[in-house]
Amino acid sequence: MIRVALVSDADLAPELAGTVLFRQNVERVRASRLEEVQSVADAGQLDVVVVDSALANAAGLVAALRQDPVTRATAVVVLGRTEFGFDHLDLLEAGANAILPLPPGRDWDDRLVRLIHVPVRRAARFPVDMAIEGGLNSGLTFTARALNLSVHGLLLESPHPLDVGEDLRFSFLMPGVNAVICGTGTVIRAAGTDRFGVELTHVDGDGRVRIKRYVESSPSD
Repeated sequence: MIRVALVSDADLAPELAGTVLFRQNVERVRASRLEEVQSVADAGQLDVVVVDSALANAAGLVAALRQDPVTRATAVVVLGRTEFGFDHLDLLEAGANAILPLPPGRDWDDRLVRLIHVPVRRAARFPVDMAIEGGLNSGLTFTARALNLSVHGLLLESPHPLDVGEDLRFSFLMPGVNAVICGTGTVIRAAGTDRFGVELTHVDGDGRVRIKRYVESSPSD
């Protein structure tokens, strides 16, 4: 059973009834305040918190969920009601894993299921240098260091400041793996001034399979 907290001042059922969130194997709990979400989390593990971007101080609520030890590792998804803009960047900087636009599109369920089912802490720790092209169109190429790697993302230590929402092109070698992993990613979180969470939006060839094998053969943190 998947357990979901729907955080909004409105009833989200009319908008989300056709999505994976309203399948029979999903337990939905409604909330409108941080304290209500925390109470739900204290009563049992939450797989995902869905936050309505129309909620007053939605970014503050997301940041508070990230600071709470009980919900820190829980996937947080924000329902976007406007075209992607600076307000959404604030939500990503606060710690949201993804912005899913309304009304739900074709890839909506796929993105949500991925966030629910990917083990948050399942990652390999291996400092390795990566070649990074920042901004894809900026022409800036530099070397950064990957500290943590999972199938869908990595923690990057960068000598150059990166912006949440910025697209990157990367290439790197994993320890003991004789193949270069290349692809593109998006900065989804800033952790201090030099560390950034990057979602791997595309990995060339069978690179994602190689990453999965490496992570599964490495001790998890």
